[in-house]
Amino acid sequence: MTQTTTPPGTPVIELRNVSKTFGEVRSLSGVDFAVYPGEIVGLLGDNGAGKSTLVKTVMGFHAPDPGGEIWFNGERIDDWSVARARDLGIETIYQERALCEKQPIWRNMFMGREPRTKWGLLDVARMRSESARLMSDHMGFTSAAVHPDNVVATMSGGEKQGVAITRALYFDANLVILDEPTVGLSLTETKKTLDFVSGIKTAGKSAIFIDHNIFHVYPVVDRLYVLDRGKVAGIYQKSEISMDDLIERLYHVARTGSLN
Repeated sequence: MTQTTTPPGTPVIELRNVSKTFGEVRSLSGVDFAVYPGEIVGLLGDNGAGKSTLVKTVMGFHAPDPGGEIWFNGERIDDWSVARARDLGIETIYQERALCEKQPIWRNMFMGREPRTKWGLLDVARMRSESARLMSDHMGFTSAAVHPDNVVATMSGGEKQGVAITRALYFDANLVILDEPTVGLSLTETKKTLDFVSGIKTAGKSAIFIDHNIFHVYPVVDRLYVLDRGKVAGIYQKSEISMDDLIERLYHVARTGSLN
């Protein structure tokens, strides 16, 4: 396995010696994985490599097998669960985007976390004004034609991803998990989505970017993990490896299951 230079500081999330077994199938085997503050980490691997199991472990859906540990900001967490991960600021943006297409942008931005007035009513004016500010400051929408009352279904795929990412950052996500966010998007929409992903780093937050398309992952990440058959086959600092070299190593892993 090729090991990259370790970033300084304490990881936001760290998995130590994590394995996960389902019946007789071992989906993860002794995985060490970490994401540092302000870092975007790419997660690559063929189907069946263990990417989904690893990410679902980070999200709290799966508890590690005995012997595995999960650490958050330097503290070992024993009661790991979806609720615990959410409380600690881990937000997931799925490829289907998890937006209500028939609702306006402002509804989607605050869904499930709506502010209320002192009388206990929904503070619609605040949600609309905050959505307008977020759309301008974080999503780059300056046209008067794009308004918080626009229905999400009228937006492009890239713009929808922007709503989901901006929503996560607004609610102080420490770690954003992006599950194949460019699937089904056009070239223009993909570029817009990748710009939004870069904005996560600009905001000082961290992200895990899972995708099959290395041409989408490579430009926006700082480090890359390559998984193969439940194990970490390689870790690379982007500055230490070119895209062409990385592609060759991925081909080699797919053929042999090893980087040696």
